[in-house]
Amino acid sequence: MKPSNDTQISEFLLLGFSEEPELQPLIFGLFLSMYLITVVGNLLIILTVCSDSHLHTPMYFFLANLSFVDIFSTSTTVPKMLMNIQTESKVITFAGCVTQIYFFILFAVLDVFLLSVMAYDRYVAICHPLHYTVIMKPRFCGLLVLLSWIMCILNSLLQSLMMLRLSFCTEVKIPHFFCELNEMVQLACSDTFLNNLVMYFAAVLLGGGPFAGILYSYSKIVSSIRGISSARGKYKAFSTCASHLSVVSLFYCTMLGVYLSSAATQSSHASAVASVMYTVVTPMLNPFIYSLRNKDIKRALKKFFLREILHGQLS
Repeated sequence: MKPSNDTQISEFLLLGFSEEPELQPLIFGLFLSMYLITVVGNLLIILTVCSDSHLHTPMYFFLANLSFVDIFSTSTTVPKMLMNIQTESKVITFAGCVTQIYFFILFAVLDVFLLSVMAYDRYVAICHPLHYTVIMKPRFCGLLVLLSWIMCILNSLLQSLMMLRLSFCTEVKIPHFFCELNEMVQLACSDTFLNNLVMYFAAVLLGGGPFAGILYSYSKIVSSIRGISSARGKYKAFSTCASHLSVVSLFYCTMLGVYLSSAATQSSHASAVASVMYTVVTPMLNPFIYSLRNKDIKRALKKFFLREILHGQLS
């Protein structure tokens, strides 16, 4: 890759977290562990929901979809970083970078949409319990997930196609462990006004819209819970959405922390370290939050493991 003013760069360098050779085995071991925990934990949630008929409800249908998205969201960034450390190569092709951007945006925004759909599900369950089965029919739930997928695919496709119009005229070193859209736009040497416009418009519409929906749902939920006379009834109503509220808080607080820290320090390296929270840590913690705070999931997990143990002994 030779620096030039008129040559389109075809390869980039992912700098990662540190260029210190002695830290690479530690970083590799840490991220490999987190990745395996994320995949196994979310896969267990999916298998548990699919295998237990008691969990064939809208809430757990959305949870299984969230776990599926979390697996692929993490798989978009971490394996490439692990491979780069193992091969001692930081190179990623332009095509590979655009592909990574496409899938990362797809699953990140889909996470937001699913969290908002889950908030709506809890709103209907608590505020309109008598109409819950009528409103949250399997076909309607499937339609909500399908529409989320379609909108996220179209957004990711648009952002990726916008990347193809950019030119990179010097040796590009990306101070991140994956190709992050905002970083890539800033590194381009061609006009990025249209890219920034589309990027910020999508962030407001597809990020702010679902977040506003979540806030509205929980404002109605809190209002409904306050209207319950008994303390036991309030606790029971709140416990049905406690896990989801924990996941939403973790997801949005970590994202907010990333952008506040990057704005405060103006350091791309600090932003890369902070972004680990919502790209790797949050998907890893989601299964623990739902399994530890949810009696139905804990019961179903025990049943699943017992069945697998008995099946193994019989065979």
